[in-house]
Amino acid sequence: MLLKVRRLSEAAVLPQYAHPGDAGLDLVSIEAQTLLPGESQLIRTGIALELPEGTEAQVRPRSGLALKHQITVLNTPGTIDTGYRGEICVILINHGTKPFQVEPGMRIAQMVITSFIQVTVEAVETLQENTARADGGFGSTGVASLASDER
Repeated sequence: MLLKVRRLSEAAVLPQYAHPGDAGLDLVSIEAQTLLPGESQLIRTGIALELPEGTEAQVRPRSGLALKHQITVLNTPGTIDTGYRGEICVILINHGTKPFQVEPGMRIAQMVITSFIQVTVEAVETLQENTARADGGFGSTGVASLASDER
């Protein structure tokens, strides 16, 4: 499947997979920004996409930045819709206690291209109520592991 990418800046780096078989393409910053503790910033990548029909791009954090610096993507996963043709930007947030410096050329996030299904929405009076879960949510299954429940 072909992903068309337009460079909007000479500094832009095309998204690429770091290793064969990877799901995420690396997104690279084209600018320097300092993220203070607790602060979020919009970071530019200098690219625009033409996604194949029936796909979306999901912008996700990089695990190394999260573990080592507490830097993550604020609206994860961020969705890029098929029809969007503007610049791909990433909202990074610093959950750490120290300022973090984003540099041009730094890999700041990853982008996964995936298919999706569009549905037809229908208003109904009732929903199927005879499921095991019913309306249980927000912690209704508890925090203990299944293994500890079997003891």
